[in-house]
Amino acid sequence: MLQPTELALGGWEQPLRPPLPREQAQLWRIDPVAFGPAVQLWADAVLDDGEKARAAAFRDAGDRATYRAAHTGLRLLLGTYLRTLPRDVPLDRLPCSSCGQPHGRPVVRGHDVHFSLSHSGDICLLAFAASPVGVDVEKVTSPEVADEVGPTLHPRETAELRAYDAADRGIAFARVWTRKEAYLKGLGTGLGRALSLDYLGAAPQGSTAVRGWTVTDVSVGEGHAAALAVRDI
Repeated sequence: MLQPTELALGGWEQPLRPPLPREQAQLWRIDPVAFGPAVQLWADAVLDDGEKARAAAFRDAGDRATYRAAHTGLRLLLGTYLRTLPRDVPLDRLPCSSCGQPHGRPVVRGHDVHFSLSHSGDICLLAFAASPVGVDVEKVTSPEVADEVGPTLHPRETAELRAYDAADRGIAFARVWTRKEAYLKGLGTGLGRALSLDYLGAAPQGSTAVRGWTVTDVSVGEGHAAALAVRDI
């Protein structure tokens, strides 16, 4: 199971990591609470106007702080990898695979650094790789949610979930859901692709290979599940 690296705000001025190696992804974790009041100062310095507007649109202060922390951390890290100022990172979005509109997978224009972002509660994960990558973190749900959504998954996954007792079904569902969403984010389809098409599994095996991708569980502590998907090079 992967262990993400904690990101501290002060570390970005020096190279946090060497240029991305082609054989592996790098995974970071941000704690919006640990960022504290400083996150607003950093956000004002590095976020673009669109990101600032989206942050301001959140009514809940916690959601607003999480968005600012996640997207500030994203720009700090991308700026380090690309050797450029965080505010100058040329972020863009690919066309949607379903409708063609520009709200598909986020990308860095003109560079081969791939990234993915996910947050749930006070956990933010940022993944970077030399090939397409997806990351997802989710709060463990109730067994009732697993029972409701389970039938929409791959038939083998549905059967696996039904084999768990109620006490364990929630975490099993969170495992398969985060694996699947990380994989679909990496593909660039998101949840627009039918959940029943791809088998990722509900068992705690730690790592899964699927159609040229490697999907690995991520350690984020009790109450949440997370996964990282990286396209094989």
